[in-house]
Amino acid sequence: MDPAYSTSLRQHQHPLITQLANTIETAWNKQFALYPYQIPKDLGYVEGSLEGEKLTIENHCYQTVQFRKLHLELAKVGPHLDILHCVMFPRTNVPLPIFGVDIVAGRGKISAAIVDLSPANSLNRLPINYHQALQKLPSQQFSQPRTLPAWGDIFSDFCLFVSPTNEQEEAAFLSQASLFLLTHCQLSKQTQPVDSIEQEAQLVSGQRRYCLQQQKNDKTRRILERAFGETWADRYLRTMLFDYTETAITGKTATECK
Repeated sequence: MDPAYSTSLRQHQHPLITQLANTIETAWNKQFALYPYQIPKDLGYVEGSLEGEKLTIENHCYQTVQFRKLHLELAKVGPHLDILHCVMFPRTNVPLPIFGVDIVAGRGKISAAIVDLSPANSLNRLPINYHQALQKLPSQQFSQPRTLPAWGDIFSDFCLFVSPTNEQEEAAFLSQASLFLLTHCQLSKQTQPVDSIEQEAQLVSGQRRYCLQQQKNDKTRRILERAFGETWADRYLRTMLFDYTETAITGKTATECK
C-alpha cells in the first residue's frame, strides 16, 4: 500500500473537501457502531494516470446495523482536481432514503457541490418523518444554483446542487450537508426494519434504480475510462460506487453485525 494512503488524500485536497470528509467520519463514529466492510483488494487504494497527471483514489467503507455500506471516496488528479464522493446505502430491509454528497474542486474552486437524501423505494417518495424534518431545516442562499442532469430524477425535492462562489457559500454548503447528515443519522436509528418480503422487494427495487441512474453519470465514467480503461471503469462503477446486485445489497444481515 502506498504510504500516502495512511495519511489520507484529504490533507492535500481543497479545504471544503477536507472539512466535509472529517465531518462525515466524525458523525459516523459518534452516531453508529461501525463494522468492517470488505472492499475488493485492488479497489481500496488505486493509482493511475489521466492526461499525464497522477490520479489517486482512496476508499473508506464501513457497515452498521442500519446500513449495508457507508462509502467515502476521495480522489485527486494532479495538483488541480479534487473529488469527494459519499453514499450511505441502507440495508434492504430498512426503509431509509440514501444520503449522498459529492464535491468537485478544480484549480482551487468548487465547480459542483451536491447533497441529497434520495428516496429509495418503488414509490420514489421520502418517508414522512424525513420530509417533515428537512422542511424544518434553515434554507441557504447560493448565487449559482445548478440544474440536475437528465438522469437526476432519483433526487428529492430537497436536493441542493450548487457551485459555491466564495468562502461564505462554501461554509453554507458544509453547514447544509452536515444538517442533512445529522438528520439522517438520527432518524435512521429510529427506523424499524420492514417485516414482509413484499416490502423489502420494494426497497431492493428502489436501491437498484438509484444505482442504475447514478451509473449513467457520463462525467464520472469518462474520467475512469480515460485513466483505467472501459472494463475497469465499468467494474468500479458496478462494484465499488453503485453496487446493486441481489447478493451485494443483501450482504450480511443486521443481526449478524450486532
